[in-house]
Amino acid sequence: MTRKVGYARVSTEGQNLGRQLAALHQEGCVGQVGAGTAWTRQGRQGAQARRRAGVGRVGPGDQVHARRHCDHERVHERGATIKALDRQFLDLSTTIGKGILAFLSALAQDERERILKRSKDGLKHAKARGVHCGRPPALNDYQREEAARRLAEVESARSVARLLGVSHVTVAKLRVA
Repeated sequence: MTRKVGYARVSTEGQNLGRQLAALHQEGCVGQVGAGTAWTRQGRQGAQARRRAGVGRVGPGDQVHARRHCDHERVHERGATIKALDRQFLDLSTTIGKGILAFLSALAQDERERILKRSKDGLKHAKARGVHCGRPPALNDYQREEAARRLAEVESARSVARLLGVSHVTVAKLRVA
């Protein structure tokens, strides 16, 4: 017997889960894998409570009903299928739907790889032009000179760091450089 499990989620606290939960109820879902605002403690705790109750455990033969965002790979690893609520014509539980999902996953992976390559190329070109990439230095030139002078006078890195308001590791690295 196929068990229908729902997945509802919103991105911000200003959005409302009501429509998604109503659609899941209309589909006959027994519960939610996850529900709540993404990245909020309350949403995560609610999803964890449902998982502990057994509602969120999807397995072979289960059908996960979701609006759009769902961990497709994890659902498929567990032998469950996915049905998109906002794309009724796209049934991801059929052979064609699984093929479309595989194709879309390949496109997403390709896009991730292209974004990563463009980012790496951009960093390489910026460094070649002498642009500093990353965090700004914790100490300015005067502070570095002062710290080096104090370290040369055998003052501890911790005391110098406290004086300059930085980590002792930052000061200790000056000894190596």
